[in-house]
Amino acid sequence: MRRAWTGAAIAVLIAGGAQATALPDPVTDADYAPVRVDEAELGQLLFYDPILSGNKEVSCATCHHPDFGTGDGLSLSLGDGGIGLGPDRVVDPANMPEQRVPRNAQPLFNLGAHEFTVLFHDGRIEADATRPYGLRTPLDEDMLQGFASLLSAQTMFPVLSPDEMAGHYSESDVSQAVRLGMLTGPGGAWDILSKRVGAIPAYAAKFESVYGKTPDDIAFTDISNAIAAFIAFEWRADDSPFDAYLRGTGTLDPAQTRGMDLFYGDAGCSTCHSGKFQTDMSFHAMGMPQIGPGKGARFESGIEDEGRFRVTGDPADLFKFRTPPLRNVTRTGPWGHDGAYADLSAFLVAHADPVAALADYDRTQVILPAADVLAAKDWRVMDDPAEVAKIAAAATTPPVRLDAGQVADLVAFLGALNDPNISRLGVPEAVPSGLPVAHR
Repeated sequence: MRRAWTGAAIAVLIAGGAQATALPDPVTDADYAPVRVDEAELGQLLFYDPILSGNKEVSCATCHHPDFGTGDGLSLSLGDGGIGLGPDRVVDPANMPEQRVPRNAQPLFNLGAHEFTVLFHDGRIEADATRPYGLRTPLDEDMLQGFASLLSAQTMFPVLSPDEMAGHYSESDVSQAVRLGMLTGPGGAWDILSKRVGAIPAYAAKFESVYGKTPDDIAFTDISNAIAAFIAFEWRADDSPFDAYLRGTGTLDPAQTRGMDLFYGDAGCSTCHSGKFQTDMSFHAMGMPQIGPGKGARFESGIEDEGRFRVTGDPADLFKFRTPPLRNVTRTGPWGHDGAYADLSAFLVAHADPVAALADYDRTQVILPAADVLAAKDWRVMDDPAEVAKIAAAATTPPVRLDAGQVADLVAFLGALNDPNISRLGVPEAVPSGLPVAHR
Protein backbone atom coordinates (compact mmCIF):
# COMPACT_ATOMS: atom_id res chain seq x y z
CA MET A 1 0.00 0.00 0.00
CA ARG A 2 1.03 3.62 -0.40
CA ARG A 3 2.44 5.05 2.81
CA ALA A 4 0.37 7.97 4.08
CA TRP A 5 2.85 10.58 5.25
CA THR A 6 1.02 13.75 4.26
CA GLY A 7 -0.03 15.87 7.22
CA ALA A 8 0.96 13.34 9.83
CA ALA A 9 4.11 13.22 11.91
CA ILE A 10 6.27 10.23 11.15
CA ALA A 11 7.90 7.93 13.67
CA VAL A 12 9.48 9.45 16.77
CA LEU A 13 11.88 12.31 17.22
CA ILE A 14 15.41 11.43 18.18
CA ALA A 15 15.72 12.38 21.84
CA GLY A 16 16.97 15.94 22.07
CA GLY A 17 17.09 16.41 18.29
CA ALA A 18 20.05 15.96 15.98
CA GLN A 19 23.20 17.96 16.65
CA ALA A 20 23.48 20.88 14.23
CA THR A 21 26.56 20.78 11.99
CA ALA A 22 28.42 23.62 10.36
CA LEU A 23 27.82 24.50 6.73
CA PRO A 24 30.58 23.37 4.36
CA ASP A 25 33.12 25.72 2.88
CA PRO A 26 32.45 26.91 -0.68
CA VAL A 27 33.73 24.75 -3.53
CA THR A 28 36.76 26.22 -5.32
CA ASP A 29 38.86 25.33 -8.36
CA ALA A 30 41.43 23.84 -6.00
CA ASP A 31 38.96 21.07 -5.15
CA TYR A 32 39.32 19.60 -8.66
CA ALA A 33 42.07 18.01 -10.68
CA PRO A 34 42.98 20.07 -13.77
CA VAL A 35 41.49 18.93 -17.09
CA ARG A 36 42.83 19.44 -20.62
CA VAL A 37 40.03 20.56 -22.91
CA ASP A 38 41.37 18.62 -25.92
CA GLU A 39 41.40 15.44 -23.84
CA ALA A 40 37.84 16.14 -22.67
CA GLU A 41 36.70 16.70 -26.27
CA LEU A 42 38.11 13.31 -27.27
CA GLY A 43 36.42 11.75 -24.26
CA GLN A 44 33.11 13.31 -25.24
CA LEU A 45 33.13 11.42 -28.54
CA LEU A 46 34.06 8.13 -26.87
CA PHE A 47 31.42 8.59 -24.15
CA TYR A 48 28.64 8.87 -26.73
CA ASP A 49 30.04 6.29 -29.18
CA PRO A 50 28.56 2.74 -29.12
CA ILE A 51 31.88 1.46 -30.54
CA LEU A 52 32.90 0.57 -26.97
CA SER A 53 30.12 -2.00 -26.51
CA GLY A 54 30.30 -5.60 -27.67
CA ASN A 55 27.39 -5.33 -30.10
CA LYS A 56 28.11 -1.67 -30.94
CA GLU A 57 24.65 -0.70 -29.71
CA VAL A 58 25.25 0.72 -26.23
CA SER A 59 27.35 3.73 -25.22
CA CYS A 60 28.19 5.20 -21.83
CA ALA A 61 25.44 7.74 -22.54
CA THR A 62 22.79 5.02 -22.81
CA CYS A 63 22.70 4.82 -19.01
CA HIS A 64 24.27 8.22 -18.21
CA HIS A 65 22.55 10.85 -20.30
CA PRO A 66 22.31 14.57 -19.50
CA ASP A 67 18.61 14.54 -20.34
CA PHE A 68 18.11 12.34 -17.27
CA GLY A 69 20.50 14.02 -14.85
CA THR A 70 23.42 11.86 -16.12
CA GLY A 71 21.39 8.75 -15.30
CA ASP A 72 18.66 7.09 -17.34
CA GLY A 73 15.45 7.77 -15.44
CA LEU A 74 15.01 4.06 -14.71
CA SER A 75 15.14 2.26 -11.38
CA LEU A 76 17.42 -0.37 -12.89
CA SER A 77 19.11 0.14 -16.23
CA LEU A 78 18.61 -1.96 -19.32
CA GLY A 79 21.96 -2.09 -21.08
CA ASP A 80 22.78 -4.62 -23.80
CA GLY A 81 19.52 -5.95 -25.20
CA GLY A 82 17.57 -2.72 -24.97
CA ILE A 83 16.19 -0.25 -27.50
CA GLY A 84 15.49 3.43 -26.87
CA LEU A 85 16.56 5.89 -24.20
CA GLY A 86 15.50 6.61 -20.65
CA PRO A 87 12.09 5.46 -19.38
CA ASP A 88 11.11 4.72 -23.00
CA ARG A 89 13.79 2.02 -23.27
CA VAL A 90 12.37 -1.44 -24.01
CA VAL A 91 13.67 -4.96 -24.47
CA ASP A 92 15.02 -5.79 -27.92
CA PRO A 93 13.17 -8.97 -29.04
CA ALA A 94 16.05 -9.77 -31.39
CA ASN A 95 18.62 -9.61 -28.57
CA MET A 96 16.93 -10.55 -25.33
CA PRO A 97 18.85 -9.47 -22.21
CA GLU A 98 19.61 -11.92 -19.42
CA GLN A 99 18.66 -9.52 -16.65
CA ARG A 100 18.41 -5.89 -15.66
CA VAL A 101 21.55 -4.11 -14.46
CA PRO A 102 21.39 -4.85 -10.70
CA ARG A 103 21.85 -1.28 -9.46
CA ASN A 104 20.66 2.21 -10.33
CA ALA A 105 22.81 4.22 -12.74
CA GLN A 106 24.71 6.69 -10.58
CA PRO A 107 24.94 10.39 -11.48
CA LEU A 108 28.29 11.71 -12.70
CA PHE A 109 28.48 15.17 -11.15
CA ASN A 110 31.75 16.45 -9.66
CA LEU A 111 33.59 13.13 -9.98
CA GLY A 112 36.72 15.03 -10.98
CA ALA A 113 36.98 16.45 -7.46
CA HIS A 114 39.85 15.26 -5.27
CA GLU A 115 37.32 14.29 -2.59
CA PHE A 116 36.00 11.33 -4.58
CA THR A 117 38.30 8.50 -3.51
CA VAL A 118 35.61 5.78 -3.46
CA LEU A 119 33.32 4.97 -6.39
CA PHE A 120 30.31 2.73 -7.07
CA HIS A 121 27.46 2.01 -4.66
CA ASP A 122 29.56 -0.58 -2.83
CA GLY A 123 32.90 1.22 -3.11
CA ARG A 124 34.52 -1.68 -4.92
CA ILE A 125 37.11 0.62 -6.42
CA GLU A 126 39.06 2.94 -4.14
CA ALA A 127 42.21 4.98 -4.06
CA ASP A 128 44.70 2.89 -2.09
CA ALA A 129 48.31 3.98 -1.80
CA THR A 130 49.35 0.50 -0.65
CA ARG A 131 48.44 -1.06 -4.01
CA PRO A 132 50.97 -1.17 -6.88
CA TYR A 133 49.11 1.36 -9.01
CA GLY A 134 47.42 3.24 -6.17
CA LEU A 135 44.03 1.61 -6.76
CA ARG A 136 42.09 -1.24 -5.22
CA THR A 137 39.73 -2.93 -7.66
CA PRO A 138 38.22 -6.40 -8.13
CA LEU A 139 40.84 -7.08 -10.82
CA ASP A 140 43.62 -7.15 -8.19
CA GLU A 141 46.80 -8.37 -9.88
CA ASP A 142 45.28 -7.94 -13.34
CA MET A 143 44.98 -4.21 -12.78
CA LEU A 144 46.94 -2.33 -15.42
CA GLN A 145 49.24 0.63 -15.09
CA GLY A 146 48.23 3.76 -16.94
CA PHE A 147 44.91 4.83 -15.45
CA ALA A 148 45.30 8.53 -14.73
CA SER A 149 42.77 8.55 -11.90
CA LEU A 150 40.24 6.56 -9.94
CA LEU A 151 37.55 7.97 -12.23
CA SER A 152 39.44 6.63 -15.23
CA ALA A 153 39.64 3.15 -13.66
CA GLN A 154 35.91 3.26 -13.02
CA THR A 155 35.17 3.39 -16.74
CA MET A 156 36.70 -0.05 -17.28
CA PHE A 157 33.89 -1.89 -15.52
CA PRO A 158 30.83 -1.19 -17.72
CA VAL A 159 32.60 -2.34 -20.89
CA LEU A 160 33.33 -5.70 -19.20
CA SER A 161 29.80 -6.22 -17.87
CA PRO A 162 27.59 -8.51 -19.99
CA ASP A 163 24.46 -6.76 -18.73
CA GLU A 164 25.79 -3.27 -19.40
CA MET A 165 27.98 -3.04 -22.50
CA ALA A 166 29.83 -6.28 -23.28
CA GLY A 167 26.82 -8.39 -24.26
CA HIS A 168 26.18 -12.06 -23.59
CA TYR A 169 27.30 -15.48 -24.79
CA SER A 170 29.37 -15.23 -27.98
CA GLU A 171 27.44 -12.38 -29.54
CA SER A 172 30.66 -10.52 -30.33
CA ASP A 173 34.40 -10.76 -29.97
CA VAL A 174 34.19 -8.67 -26.79
CA SER A 175 31.49 -10.75 -25.10
CA GLN A 176 33.34 -13.94 -25.99
CA ALA A 177 36.57 -12.63 -24.48
CA VAL A 178 34.73 -11.62 -21.30
CA ARG A 179 33.04 -15.01 -21.08
CA LEU A 180 36.44 -16.70 -21.33
CA GLY A 181 37.87 -14.42 -18.65
CA MET A 182 40.19 -12.69 -21.12
CA LEU A 183 39.99 -9.12 -19.91
CA THR A 184 43.52 -7.74 -20.07
CA GLY A 185 46.48 -8.52 -22.26
CA PRO A 186 46.65 -9.29 -26.01
CA GLY A 187 43.33 -10.55 -27.34
CA GLY A 188 41.51 -9.50 -24.17
CA ALA A 189 38.35 -7.41 -24.13
CA TRP A 190 40.18 -4.14 -23.54
CA ASP A 191 42.66 -4.90 -26.32
CA ILE A 192 39.82 -5.67 -28.74
CA LEU A 193 38.12 -2.36 -27.94
CA SER A 194 41.38 -0.42 -28.26
CA LYS A 195 41.99 -1.90 -31.70
CA ARG A 196 38.44 -1.07 -32.76
CA VAL A 197 38.96 2.56 -31.85
CA GLY A 198 42.44 2.76 -33.38
CA ALA A 199 41.13 1.40 -36.69
CA ILE A 200 38.91 4.46 -37.16
CA PRO A 201 40.95 7.18 -38.90
CA ALA A 202 39.29 10.10 -37.12
CA TYR A 203 40.01 8.56 -33.73
CA ALA A 204 43.56 7.66 -34.74
CA ALA A 205 44.21 11.30 -35.61
CA LYS A 206 42.74 12.54 -32.34
CA PHE A 207 44.72 10.09 -30.19
CA GLU A 208 47.90 11.16 -31.96
CA SER A 209 47.07 14.81 -31.36
CA VAL A 210 46.06 14.41 -27.70
CA TYR A 211 48.38 11.65 -26.51
CA GLY A 212 50.99 11.30 -29.25
CA LYS A 213 49.84 7.70 -29.79
CA THR A 214 49.83 5.78 -33.07
CA PRO A 215 46.85 3.47 -33.70
CA ASP A 216 48.86 0.42 -32.63
CA ASP A 217 49.88 2.14 -29.39
CA ILE A 218 46.39 3.09 -28.21
CA ALA A 219 45.61 1.29 -24.95
CA PHE A 220 42.33 1.02 -23.15
CA THR A 221 43.79 3.18 -20.40
CA ASP A 222 44.09 5.98 -22.98
CA ILE A 223 40.42 5.54 -23.84
CA SER A 224 39.37 5.52 -20.19
CA ASN A 225 41.57 8.52 -19.37
CA ALA A 226 39.88 10.54 -22.11
CA ILE A 227 36.40 9.55 -20.93
CA ALA A 228 37.31 10.46 -17.35
CA ALA A 229 38.58 13.85 -18.51
CA PHE A 230 35.27 14.44 -20.28
CA ILE A 231 33.19 13.47 -17.23
CA ALA A 232 35.29 15.68 -14.97
CA PHE A 233 35.03 18.64 -17.36
CA GLU A 234 31.44 18.19 -18.50
CA TRP A 235 29.62 17.68 -15.22
CA ARG A 236 31.26 19.98 -12.72
CA ALA A 237 28.26 21.20 -10.74
CA ASP A 238 29.11 23.86 -8.16
CA ASP A 239 27.17 26.92 -9.29
CA SER A 240 23.87 26.22 -7.56
CA PRO A 241 21.91 28.70 -5.41
CA PHE A 242 23.40 26.97 -2.35
CA ASP A 243 26.90 27.49 -3.72
CA ALA A 244 26.12 31.16 -4.29
CA TYR A 245 24.79 31.38 -0.74
CA LEU A 246 27.99 29.87 0.67
CA ARG A 247 30.08 32.33 -1.38
CA GLY A 248 28.04 35.26 -0.18
CA THR A 249 26.82 36.12 -3.66
CA GLY A 250 23.25 34.83 -3.44
CA THR A 251 20.33 34.12 -1.12
CA LEU A 252 17.93 31.25 -0.52
CA ASP A 253 14.17 31.63 -0.38
CA PRO A 254 12.35 30.98 2.93
CA ALA A 255 11.49 27.32 2.18
CA GLN A 256 15.06 26.59 1.06
CA THR A 257 16.42 28.25 4.19
CA ARG A 258 14.12 26.23 6.45
CA GLY A 259 15.15 23.09 4.58
CA MET A 260 18.84 23.96 4.97
CA ASP A 261 18.38 24.45 8.70
CA LEU A 262 16.69 21.05 8.94
CA PHE A 263 19.31 19.36 6.75
CA TYR A 264 22.18 20.67 8.88
CA GLY A 265 20.17 20.46 12.08
CA ASP A 266 17.33 18.42 13.55
CA ALA A 267 16.71 16.20 10.51
CA GLY A 268 20.27 14.90 10.84
CA CYS A 269 20.86 14.64 7.07
CA SER A 270 24.35 16.11 7.31
CA THR A 271 25.47 13.35 9.65
CA CYS A 272 26.13 11.34 6.47
CA HIS A 273 25.62 13.95 3.75
CA SER A 274 28.53 16.07 4.95
CA GLY A 275 31.32 17.97 3.23
CA LYS A 276 31.34 20.16 0.16
CA PHE A 277 29.44 17.64 -1.97
CA GLN A 278 27.12 16.33 0.75
CA THR A 279 28.70 12.91 1.17
CA ASP A 280 30.91 11.39 3.85
CA MET A 281 32.21 8.86 1.30
CA SER A 282 31.21 6.16 3.75
CA PHE A 283 28.65 3.35 3.82
CA HIS A 284 25.37 3.03 5.67
CA ALA A 285 22.51 0.54 5.88
CA MET A 286 19.32 2.51 5.23
CA GLY A 287 16.81 -0.31 4.81
CA MET A 288 16.24 0.26 1.11
CA PRO A 289 13.85 -2.19 -0.58
CA GLN A 290 15.65 -4.48 -3.01
CA ILE A 291 14.33 -4.90 -6.50
CA GLY A 292 15.86 -6.75 -9.40
CA PRO A 293 18.33 -9.62 -9.69
CA GLY A 294 20.74 -8.76 -6.87
CA LYS A 295 24.52 -8.75 -7.14
CA GLY A 296 25.38 -12.42 -6.80
CA ALA A 297 27.36 -14.14 -9.54
CA ARG A 298 25.32 -16.16 -12.04
CA PHE A 299 26.35 -19.43 -10.39
CA GLU A 300 25.37 -18.28 -6.88
CA SER A 301 21.99 -19.11 -5.42
CA GLY A 302 21.84 -15.96 -3.29
CA ILE A 303 19.57 -13.18 -4.49
CA GLU A 304 20.43 -10.38 -2.07
CA ASP A 305 22.39 -7.30 -2.89
CA GLU A 306 24.51 -7.23 0.24
CA GLY A 307 26.24 -3.98 -0.64
CA ARG A 308 29.58 -3.20 0.97
CA PHE A 309 29.74 -6.67 2.52
CA ARG A 310 30.54 -8.16 -0.88
CA VAL A 311 33.67 -6.01 -0.95
CA THR A 312 34.91 -6.34 2.64
CA GLY A 313 33.42 -9.63 3.84
CA ASP A 314 32.70 -7.92 7.16
CA PRO A 315 29.21 -8.78 8.51
CA ALA A 316 29.03 -5.24 9.90
CA ASP A 317 28.87 -4.04 6.29
CA LEU A 318 25.80 -6.05 5.30
CA PHE A 319 23.36 -4.00 3.21
CA LYS A 320 25.48 -0.87 3.48
CA PHE A 321 25.81 1.41 0.47
CA ARG A 322 27.82 4.55 -0.21
CA THR A 323 26.36 7.91 0.77
CA PRO A 324 25.58 9.56 -2.58
CA PRO A 325 26.60 13.18 -3.26
CA LEU A 326 23.64 15.50 -3.73
CA ARG A 327 24.40 18.08 -6.42
CA ASN A 328 21.48 18.12 -8.90
CA VAL A 329 19.79 15.44 -6.81
CA THR A 330 16.25 16.45 -7.76
CA ARG A 331 17.14 15.59 -11.37
CA THR A 332 18.70 12.19 -10.72
CA GLY A 333 15.74 9.99 -9.77
CA PRO A 334 14.66 7.32 -9.22
CA TRP A 335 16.52 7.35 -5.91
CA GLY A 336 18.27 4.67 -3.87
CA HIS A 337 20.97 2.20 -4.84
CA ASP A 338 18.38 0.29 -6.85
CA GLY A 339 16.13 3.18 -7.74
CA ALA A 340 13.36 1.98 -5.45
CA TYR A 341 11.79 5.44 -5.11
CA ALA A 342 10.51 7.53 -8.00
CA ASP A 343 9.19 10.23 -5.65
CA LEU A 344 11.82 12.27 -3.82
CA SER A 345 9.49 13.19 -0.96
CA ALA A 346 8.67 9.54 -0.38
CA PHE A 347 12.38 8.75 -0.44
CA LEU A 348 13.04 11.33 2.29
CA VAL A 349 10.24 9.87 4.40
CA ALA A 350 11.77 6.41 3.98
CA HIS A 351 15.16 7.72 5.09
CA ALA A 352 13.55 9.26 8.16
CA ASP A 353 12.18 5.89 9.30
CA PRO A 354 13.81 3.10 7.22
CA VAL A 355 12.35 0.05 8.96
CA ALA A 356 8.76 1.30 8.86
CA ALA A 357 9.16 2.37 5.22
CA LEU A 358 10.47 -1.05 4.25
CA ALA A 359 7.48 -2.74 5.87
CA ASP A 360 4.93 -0.89 3.76
CA TYR A 361 6.91 -0.12 0.62
CA ASP A 362 4.80 1.02 -2.33
CA ARG A 363 5.90 -1.00 -5.36
CA THR A 364 4.41 1.49 -7.80
CA GLN A 365 7.45 3.67 -7.03
CA VAL A 366 9.67 1.72 -9.43
CA ILE A 367 10.26 2.66 -13.06
CA LEU A 368 11.16 -0.49 -14.99
CA PRO A 369 10.70 -1.41 -18.66
CA ALA A 370 8.04 -4.10 -18.78
CA ALA A 371 9.51 -7.43 -19.81
CA ASP A 372 8.31 -10.90 -18.89
CA VAL A 373 11.80 -12.28 -19.39
CA LEU A 374 13.10 -9.98 -16.63
CA ALA A 375 10.13 -9.62 -14.30
CA ALA A 376 10.62 -12.98 -12.56
CA LYS A 377 13.60 -11.53 -10.68
CA ASP A 378 12.15 -8.12 -9.89
CA TRP A 379 10.46 -8.92 -6.57
CA ARG A 380 12.14 -12.11 -5.37
CA VAL A 381 13.58 -10.44 -2.27
CA MET A 382 10.56 -8.32 -1.39
CA ASP A 383 8.31 -11.38 -1.72
CA ASP A 384 10.41 -13.24 0.86
CA PRO A 385 9.74 -12.10 4.46
CA ALA A 386 13.01 -13.60 5.67
CA GLU A 387 15.00 -11.57 3.13
CA VAL A 388 13.16 -8.37 4.03
CA ALA A 389 13.81 -9.04 7.72
CA LYS A 390 17.56 -9.24 7.07
CA ILE A 391 17.54 -5.84 5.35
CA ALA A 392 15.49 -4.35 8.19
CA ALA A 393 17.80 -5.78 10.86
CA ALA A 394 20.81 -4.06 9.31
CA ALA A 395 19.15 -0.63 9.39
CA THR A 396 19.95 0.79 12.82
CA THR A 397 19.46 4.52 12.14
CA PRO A 398 17.02 5.92 14.72
CA PRO A 399 13.80 7.23 13.20
CA VAL A 400 13.25 10.98 12.88
CA ARG A 401 9.95 12.83 13.05
CA LEU A 402 9.21 14.90 9.95
CA ASP A 403 5.86 16.45 9.13
CA ALA A 404 4.70 17.20 5.61
CA GLY A 405 5.87 20.80 5.76
CA GLN A 406 9.35 19.77 6.82
CA VAL A 407 9.57 17.25 4.01
CA ALA A 408 8.55 19.97 1.54
CA ASP A 409 11.20 22.29 2.97
CA LEU A 410 13.89 19.63 2.64
CA VAL A 411 12.89 19.07 -0.99
CA ALA A 412 13.10 22.83 -1.54
CA PHE A 413 16.63 22.88 -0.12
CA LEU A 414 17.67 19.94 -2.27
CA GLY A 415 16.41 21.94 -5.25
CA ALA A 416 18.81 24.69 -4.20
CA LEU A 417 21.64 22.22 -4.89
CA ASN A 418 20.81 22.21 -8.61
CA ASP A 419 23.37 23.80 -10.93
CA PRO A 420 21.53 25.27 -13.95
CA ASN A 421 24.55 24.65 -16.19
CA ILE A 422 24.20 20.89 -16.42
CA SER A 423 26.75 20.38 -19.20
CA ARG A 424 29.45 22.22 -21.13
CA LEU A 425 30.24 20.37 -24.36
CA GLY A 426 26.80 18.81 -24.74
CA VAL A 427 25.77 15.84 -26.88
CA PRO A 428 27.67 15.53 -30.19
CA GLU A 429 25.65 15.30 -33.37
CA ALA A 430 27.85 12.46 -34.64
CA VAL A 431 30.78 10.30 -33.55
CA PRO A 432 33.77 9.02 -35.57
CA SER A 433 32.47 5.45 -35.80
CA GLY A 434 29.37 6.64 -37.62
CA LEU A 435 27.19 4.69 -35.18
CA PRO A 436 23.98 6.31 -33.85
CA VAL A 437 24.33 8.80 -30.99
CA ALA A 438 21.83 8.50 -28.14
CA HIS A 439 19.39 11.40 -28.44
CA ARG A 440 16.11 11.78 -26.61
